[in-house]
Parts: sequence; structure tokens; C-alpha cells
Amino acid sequence: MPTNLKDTTTLHNGVKMPWLGLGVFKVKEGEEVVESVKAAIRNGYISIDTAAVYGNEEGVGQAIRESGNAREELFVTSKVWNSDQGYETTLKAFETSLNKLGLDYLDLYLIHWPGKDKYKDTWKALEKLYKDGRVRAIGVSNFHVHHLEDLISSAEIKPMVNQVEYHPHLTQKDLQAFCVKEGIQLEAWSPLKQGKLLEEPVLVDIAHKYNKSVAQVILRWDLQNGVVTIPKSIKEHRIIENADVFDFELSAEDMEKISGLNQDSRAGSNPDEMTTGF
Repeated sequence: MPTNLKDTTTLHNGVKMPWLGLGVFKVKEGEEVVESVKAAIRNGYISIDTAAVYGNEEGVGQAIRESGNAREELFVTSKVWNSDQGYETTLKAFETSLNKLGLDYLDLYLIHWPGKDKYKDTWKALEKLYKDGRVRAIGVSNFHVHHLEDLISSAEIKPMVNQVEYHPHLTQKDLQAFCVKEGIQLEAWSPLKQGKLLEEPVLVDIAHKYNKSVAQVILRWDLQNGVVTIPKSIKEHRIIENADVFDFELSAEDMEKISGLNQDSRAGSNPDEMTTGF
């Protein structure tokens, strides 16, 4: 199990990815994103997850430069948006993201949503970027098992990561089992179900028992399940709190209780129905 913010999981191509990072979904471009990313890096985070559609890549890049950390110490993820899917358009979108971030390379580049029928062409573009050394690892986001099977059937390089909505109300057991079998690292977005889980009585009880917050219990559950996680916050005290999950361990019984909260319910869209922007 990871013991601090610098601890990593090794992706199937040998690249090391931090277990815990900062997500910046819905964090406003400008001062808000700059300050939240700088606060995270100042407090030991090395992984930052953004996306073209978040509209805040420039602020993330500014924060990275102002943080004073060496580029190679950090792990930066971005994603290609739906309307840019396709081979040439993805290559262009990647350049745009890289320019906005002000970086020479990305650590991880993902297809944001599977969409309808272009993800295989998009994946070929990611394979090219990977072979050209522009990105250290490539993966997907919001892919169900059937999307992954279809992609892998014609891919030259298997995705290294699948970033999906994952939390105690959406445990995605079958998807996780498939990813483990294929050597694809599962990563959680919206690990706290956009705050909707913070009042869940079972979690409140468990949090009291360990003298931790509900958020910390959920993030610890992610880690003990072998899932990389990227909680989002713009408040420095919350960014620090979210990372304070390495000094306790949930019992097997409490892990089961938390997993037992599954309702297959989403805060975001179902990937089979999410086809906007295509």
C-alpha cells in the first residue's frame, strides 16, 4: 500500500504513476486554478489531472511553472475532448493542450469519452504520440468493458489507464476485474460523488471509528482497492486533508461495508449515453 503522496503504481509500460493526485474539473481558469494547483504542489502532490474541455490548461501550466518544481518531478494528465476525436484532429488537439500547458510532453493523455465511432482512429493518434515520445503513457476515460474489448481488438498498444467515475455508490466490480486482468490501471474521478457521499451514515460511522473524515475514508477505500484517485478541491485545507490518508488502514470488514453501499448510481453521464460534442 502507498505510504505517502509520492508513492506510485507502475503502469504496464513501466511508467510510475502517483496513487493520489489533484483533479481540476470545474476549477475556474485564472487565479482559482493557479492557486489550487500551487497549493497541491506545495503540500506534496506531484500528480495533476486536467482536460481540454475544463478550459483551465493555461492556469495549470502557469501554476506548474510558478511552483518551482522540476518538470520531471510532476505527473501531468490531460484528455482529448469529444469534438476533437479522429486521427488528425486528435494530433492537433494534443498540440493545443501542450501549448496551453506550456509543456514539452505529457505524462498521460486520455480519450475523454468513448463516444460513438471514432475512438479507434483517436487511439491510433495516441499510439503515434506515444511512439514519438510526446507522452509517457496513454489511456482512456469512461470506457466500459465492451469499449475496452473493442479497442484492444485492433490496438497495437493496450491502454495503460482507464479513468472512470468510481465511488462507494458505483463500485464497477466487473470493470475493475477486467482492467486487472488486462493490466490496465483503474483511476477514479469524482471519488466523493461530487460531495453526495459525505452524509452517508455508514461512512460517517466508519469515519468516527478511525477519527478521520468521510472523504478520507472513501479515498483510503480507493487506494486499498488498488484504484488511483484524483479528488478535486480549491481549498488548501481540504487539499491537505484529502492527502492525509496514508497513516491508517481500513479493516477487511469495513472495506466490505463500504463496497456494500453500491447502487450502480452515477453523478455523471453513462458512457453509453454520453454522445454530446461528437
